[in-house]
Amino acid sequence: MTISISHFKHIVLLLLCSGITSIASAQKDSAHVNRQPTDTGRQKMNMDAVYNRPFLSVGKLPIAIGGYIEANTQYAATDGVSEGLSFQMRRTTLFFSSTIARRIKFLSELEFEDGTKEINLEFAAMDLEFHPLLNLRGGIVMNPIGAFNQNHDGPRWDFIDRPVSATTIIPSTLSNVGFGLYGKYFSRKLTIGYEAYLTNGFDDRIIANEDNRTSLAAGKLNPERFEENNSGLPIFTGKIAFRNRRIGELGLSYMGGVYNKFREDGLVLDEKRRMRVLAVDFNTTLLKNRLTLLGEYASVMVEVPATYSQIFGTRQSGGFLDIVGTVLQRRMFGWDKARLNVVLRVEAVDYNKGTFNETGGRIGDEIWAIVPGIAFRPVGTTVLRFNYRYSEETDLLNNDPARTGVIQFGLSTYF
Repeated sequence: MTISISHFKHIVLLLLCSGITSIASAQKDSAHVNRQPTDTGRQKMNMDAVYNRPFLSVGKLPIAIGGYIEANTQYAATDGVSEGLSFQMRRTTLFFSSTIARRIKFLSELEFEDGTKEINLEFAAMDLEFHPLLNLRGGIVMNPIGAFNQNHDGPRWDFIDRPVSATTIIPSTLSNVGFGLYGKYFSRKLTIGYEAYLTNGFDDRIIANEDNRTSLAAGKLNPERFEENNSGLPIFTGKIAFRNRRIGELGLSYMGGVYNKFREDGLVLDEKRRMRVLAVDFNTTLLKNRLTLLGEYASVMVEVPATYSQIFGTRQSGGFLDIVGTVLQRRMFGWDKARLNVVLRVEAVDYNKGTFNETGGRIGDEIWAIVPGIAFRPVGTTVLRFNYRYSEETDLLNNDPARTGVIQFGLSTYF
């Protein structure tokens, strides 16, 4: 029996609705409904984000459930041309977690993008905790490259759009099937965390895609990447992070490996071509937690065949800096600890670093943007966001940039 994608979506939605209805029914009948505590580490780090979420447990049910939504409206115009006002339901994400036995946990994250246009299983892994310094994780894992890829939940951010560098350079959200180790070392003021995974990797879509540029984001579109590794060799992703109670967190990460199919049935088809990503991220809070600074920078290096034109860059880079300041924190509209934040993001991406071989002129293909905004948080898990985004995008030849302004209003909340 053949099931179409449309039928599959309806089946998935029916099962989810049935499960949620069962939980709701159990909730009415049970006196033991509570929010599960989040990760029990003494200091929260970006690597803890996957478990550092509000989960609802009901009675003696073996699972806890949670999730979040993101919805917004926007009006965008490029060089004075606009397609009008649009409403968007960007994401509905469901979390399911279970403690199978002592120090054995399972968590999954199922995401519906743009309604049900895309259904993605972003995380589905089991953790075996041998020691705080040595834990095994296997399944669909989020590659720990940068910070945003793991710490991407909408309610945590006061900006409606995800950073351009984090979605097109790294690109988030990046998940792969594999296994690895992670752990933490604690001292009085410092926490050191590490992660190291071997997973499936990318394919030739990195340099053969509709974007007509080198694109790791296009490499995520391989529908078989959760069952087969295109190159036959795993990619390695590793990260080490340092968190000081007073200063903040600094993370250094690397991802690399062969992306092309260089051999099939023992026959050598091509030379091995590698991709590498280096990233650094940081976050800190100042002025008694009233000012937050966080950012990320990533550099990509891809071995491109010599027969390709310079449209496909061998080096890319991008980053962002977010500044979030709390200007008001008090009881407002009946919420005891409501907050009003003023926010600013600056970001830039260079998709093709270098100069033209023939002329020596600098290659374009760049974007930079600035995003001021206001965010109101009635509670810590819910945010109303108003952003204005101004960006300039140049083509390969550095002609006059296309200028885009976007007015956005939206909300995001855990549930």
